[in-house]
Amino acid sequence: MIPQNVVAFFAAHQELLWLTTLVLDLGGTVILYRLFGKAGLQVAIATAIILANLQGPKLTVIFGLQTSVGVIFYSSIFFATDVLSENYGKAEANKAVRMGFAVSIIVLVMLSFTLLYLPSNRPGSAEFSSNIHEAFATIVNYTPRFIFGSLLAYYVSQSFDVWAFHKIKALTGDRWLWLRNNLSTMSSQALDTVIYALVVWWGIVDLRTAIALGAAKYVFKIGIALIDTVFIYWARIAFGQRHPAEAQSA
Repeated sequence: MIPQNVVAFFAAHQELLWLTTLVLDLGGTVILYRLFGKAGLQVAIATAIILANLQGPKLTVIFGLQTSVGVIFYSSIFFATDVLSENYGKAEANKAVRMGFAVSIIVLVMLSFTLLYLPSNRPGSAEFSSNIHEAFATIVNYTPRFIFGSLLAYYVSQSFDVWAFHKIKALTGDRWLWLRNNLSTMSSQALDTVIYALVVWWGIVDLRTAIALGAAKYVFKIGIALIDTVFIYWARIAFGQRHPAEAQSA
């Protein structure tokens, strides 16, 4: 799908690949919002959840730190809920959190059911079908601990993000969008990281290692939160274009 020269370039420039993926993800969220409004943000959240679940197990090394590719897509969920909070209020943001939680459960259940189907044994396709089945099982075969930890971390941290965003907005009014975006996201991402590290990793690895894994992931989450500040102002412009009367009175 991707030209070989592009593959070779990004193989030699992994940090640039990470930044490109992040810009495409956040930019795609704003474009969906610009095209479809509130529904576009809800679609973006559902898409990010699916991508984060599928790519969560894929580990790579960026800027010398080991991280999951899924962190990019998971972090963009916080960005989308912040845009909903800013432009549509707390109730709509909390609704999106609940929708995202429901999507997470549906995706996990349906992917698990997919593994119950046996690979084809027809001549000519048996080997290919078996290889695909095993590859799919490697990605999808979550442990109950992972499922519980990821769902718990998502729901608690997302709910906290919405609460913190509106708490800061109540103190600052419509000023300092960058402040409430960054503080709410960074604090909720810290909560998410702690829950995930303790529930999923502690017991599989020792506590110090679990904390180290969480800390490395949190570094990337902070970086994403800082970068998405540019995109949340872009989203504000998009809101003004869709709702000029509301933007003028704000």
